[in-house]
Amino acid sequence: MLDMFTQDFIFNALKVSIVMGLLLSYLGVHVVGRGIVFVDLALGQISMLGVAFANYIEKDPTVIAIVFTMVGAFMLSFINVKDKRLKQEAIIGIVYAVASAATVLLISKAPHGEADISEVLFGSLFTVTSAQIMIMAGAFGLIGLVHIIFRKKFFELTEKFENHQAEHIGVFNLWNFLFYLSIGLAIVLAVRAGGVIPVFSYIVVPPVSAILLTRKKGSLVLIAMLVSIVGSFFGIYFSTHFDFPAGSSVVAILGVIFLAAAGVRLLRGKEIVAQ
Repeated sequence: MLDMFTQDFIFNALKVSIVMGLLLSYLGVHVVGRGIVFVDLALGQISMLGVAFANYIEKDPTVIAIVFTMVGAFMLSFINVKDKRLKQEAIIGIVYAVASAATVLLISKAPHGEADISEVLFGSLFTVTSAQIMIMAGAFGLIGLVHIIFRKKFFELTEKFENHQAEHIGVFNLWNFLFYLSIGLAIVLAVRAGGVIPVFSYIVVPPVSAILLTRKKGSLVLIAMLVSIVGSFFGIYFSTHFDFPAGSSVVAILGVIFLAAAGVRLLRGKEIVAQ
């Protein structure tokens, strides 16, 4: 099983998947806790809109994608719906839909439109270079360090959202903005390699699976990260062994892990009822 990982392009795909999974699954704990699971899809799609726009005007996609994502993160940090008839997810969903439509419109003018759309959605893990992994690891390490140093501030804010006290954070909250900024930076780097759908899966599936497996907040982040590592390893193995696309394979394996976690939760519930 491990022999295939001696090939550089496969080992690089595994490394970049693990790097993405570790940070994104941690950020996902906050995303799921806040009830804003669409935010990563929206920011990921805004990032891809920047890439599509850059290709359309024939400019450097990296800089423009970062600018698009940072502006998007800044604007999303101001969303604080007070009307009880509306949910924050509805507004974020509209942003995602519009960004997706604009991206498709721009890509449709590209010579290889269909192939570009596929890469936008699922990335190209097997073409990631060692230099790209180093850049991503360095940036993700800095983001992770900020969250470790100020973890109490970020978790206190997430708890306010969990307890439906978001109206007390004000129109602009520094820590809320820094959270959106960090997730925006993480997504703009991860989407270029992993694609929108795998990035969304890394942010949502591991923390949800962890919530199903434990009630201890201290264990939640560790289990979410472990799920992302297991999903990355078996996703790349499954892709290589059966000749399937890497991004789709990782998403599928994460889905299997989620189903297993749901099964464990269901069995535990039956045991409690039986007692």
